[in-house]
Amino acid sequence: MTWLDLPPDDVFGLDNLPYGVFAPPGAPPRVGVRVGDRVLDLAAALGDPVFAEPALNPFLGQGRDTWSAVRARVRETLTDDRRRSAAEAALYPLDQVALRLPYEIGDYVDFYASEHHAGNLGRLFRPGGDPLPPNWKHLPIGYHGRSGTVVVSGTPVVRPVGQRRPPGSEAPFFGPSQRLDIEAEIGFVVGTGSPLGARVPVSAFRDHVFGVCLVNDWSARDLQAWEYVPLGPFLGKSFATSVSPWVVPLEALDAAWTAPPARDPEPLPYLTDTGKDGLDLALSVRLNGHEISAPPFAAMYWTGAQMLAHMTVNGAAARTGDLYASGTVSGPGAGQEGSLIEITRGGTEPLTLPGGASRAFLEDGDEVTVSATAPGPSGARIGLGEVTGRVAPARPFTP
Repeated sequence: MTWLDLPPDDVFGLDNLPYGVFAPPGAPPRVGVRVGDRVLDLAAALGDPVFAEPALNPFLGQGRDTWSAVRARVRETLTDDRRRSAAEAALYPLDQVALRLPYEIGDYVDFYASEHHAGNLGRLFRPGGDPLPPNWKHLPIGYHGRSGTVVVSGTPVVRPVGQRRPPGSEAPFFGPSQRLDIEAEIGFVVGTGSPLGARVPVSAFRDHVFGVCLVNDWSARDLQAWEYVPLGPFLGKSFATSVSPWVVPLEALDAAWTAPPARDPEPLPYLTDTGKDGLDLALSVRLNGHEISAPPFAAMYWTGAQMLAHMTVNGAAARTGDLYASGTVSGPGAGQEGSLIEITRGGTEPLTLPGGASRAFLEDGDEVTVSATAPGPSGARIGLGEVTGRVAPARPFTP
């Protein structure tokens, strides 16, 4: 029980307690935990200066034992009547604070872990052929992104410009992307890193990953289509990636672990998992306030543990604050696609919105919100929050 006046179905109750960085009115940013519609200032409530820092990294680097101990202290602070007065003084209404990027990102890696998403794109781009590349079921495919353009939810997304060659054109054009898209994803935030030359096995996933967040990996499909052969995503992806302001600890997801889909063929031994490393997360994608998709993360072929194991198997170091994302989350059914290119079949079947407006891809002024929930204890739900971005017009460019 808690002295907080929380509705019983609040998705940000004591079973959740996600971490973020916030700036109170007239004060510098510091670390807080969300509870209900308020933020608990951890530096003030716990008296630990590590939480007075403007990023989670110093705390994340302290490791799993500390993460568990602090979570227990936060729960005690919010349930012990003897600590109520001090805790109430450290609580801020959510609508009175500014939310910041919660961690300093060293490296950003984006995977391609949904068989349904990969298959949908393969059928669009290679009709009549095998929708999956020959390596897809043997390893989690991914690419290194640009960490400097990862932004917190609410940051405007400026329409990118670049080269594109529309079908039927002999030469490329330069200008704003005409096929701006979204990718609804789940991100994994590294807490404890690993040294160069070492490997993180699947079994050590929870010792290294602190928690999860929401990701929208904005994509300029026309720029991407022209540039990505043979080296992969570059300017079509690197202009912006949005993340949610809250990181939900893995400890809050105990009721969400589930078996991933059956793998055929069996992966190589370094990718063998426990059989229950998947996460049962329910995503929702809204365009201008209207839900257009509900992707299920439980359908993802590769798990977060396998992604980390593959990312480090060659000896690549992982660092505190590193972010790696799942790639687009899509399910097997209609209405479960995590990107517009899938929903609209490459733009050939535009989406009709309430009021009669249609969208093949995003227009200036469009706002996209990705949210998610997960199972909590005793049948309750916990929330991952949301990541939102509004498309701003391309900026004038003179070569």
